[in-house]
Amino acid sequence: MFSRQRIKGLIKKEFIQLKRDRPTLVMIVMIPVVQLLLFGYAVNTDPKYLPASVILRDDTFLTRSIVSALERSEYFRIAGAVFSDNAGDARLRSGKDMFVITFPDGFTADVVRGKAPSVLIEADASDPTSVSGALGALQGIAESVIAKELKGPLADLAAVRPPFSFTVQKKYNPEGFTRYNIVPGLIGMVLIFTGVMMTAMALTRERERGTMENLLSMPARPFEIMVGKICPFIFIGFFQSGVILFLARFLFGIPVLGSGGVLAAALLLFITCNLLLGYLISTAAKNQTQALQMSIFVLLPSLMLTGFMFPFYGMPEWAQYLGSCIPLTYFLRIVRAVMLKGAGFADVAPNFWSLTAFVAIITLITMKAYKKTLD
Repeated sequence: MFSRQRIKGLIKKEFIQLKRDRPTLVMIVMIPVVQLLLFGYAVNTDPKYLPASVILRDDTFLTRSIVSALERSEYFRIAGAVFSDNAGDARLRSGKDMFVITFPDGFTADVVRGKAPSVLIEADASDPTSVSGALGALQGIAESVIAKELKGPLADLAAVRPPFSFTVQKKYNPEGFTRYNIVPGLIGMVLIFTGVMMTAMALTRERERGTMENLLSMPARPFEIMVGKICPFIFIGFFQSGVILFLARFLFGIPVLGSGGVLAAALLLFITCNLLLGYLISTAAKNQTQALQMSIFVLLPSLMLTGFMFPFYGMPEWAQYLGSCIPLTYFLRIVRAVMLKGAGFADVAPNFWSLTAFVAIITLITMKAYKKTLD
């Protein structure tokens, strides 16, 4: 017979058990809060203040006015001046700038003569979403400069045709395919899913199966146990990366233009970083459910704040600071630069050192946490 009293008792038992499970309570509250904050404040598909450098070969009132108008549009943030095309290419390739703006020699004189010269805008189109808004604003910027500067004796220059124009050169992804940006980033997301989650289950699975005592009785040090646990997953991570790279090349036509050695080194660092992070979670979690819940707090920021789905420079400064504390941010910069831009180690070296620092820090924290677990 159906018993309301028994159902009531079972419901009460579940609430008592939930109350005692603090990690689950935290997840119930924090997941909707974190998602609301990220989608409400951090996500922006129309990024502003994108870094740009200027090659100013004609320093006059008109060129300075154009540069000022670019900054006033809020789409461009002039990071500084460069003095050669090679230097501009290096800044684009390394990801330091999204645009390089070049004013040719005699630009103002050609405007006065009615030759309608062009300002060259070289854009890093490896992420087409990031630059589309800024490029779409160029026409309005040109019109505002013409209205402000070409008046009085120069008013006739704007009467017949535009006295100057912007020539846009989309580099690394001229067709604007979004898959060129998404597919390389998928390598990082897949490695996070498998690396963090699978490793986070390692020690918790030992506890639940009752084999933790055997592990503790072994004449192995904590560092040796950690290495033994994560090494098999390193090979798994390389296998998964190879599958994605193979399919990216033959299904989507996305090549690896840069050094394979640089890409392999970045993969090793990033895979190790994820496995160490998952291992750290496994030392703190009491069971596999808690380990899975903690992994979500790694996945959500990695998905939202690193530039994988949404433009990194489109986020507010506080969100960019948070994104700079996530290893995937630096791995994405490396893999996209190597695959799409043909970047070498010198171009991505700062991102390499950041990943190396993450590996060292997480290793130290994990060793300390694991020793406490043994006590």
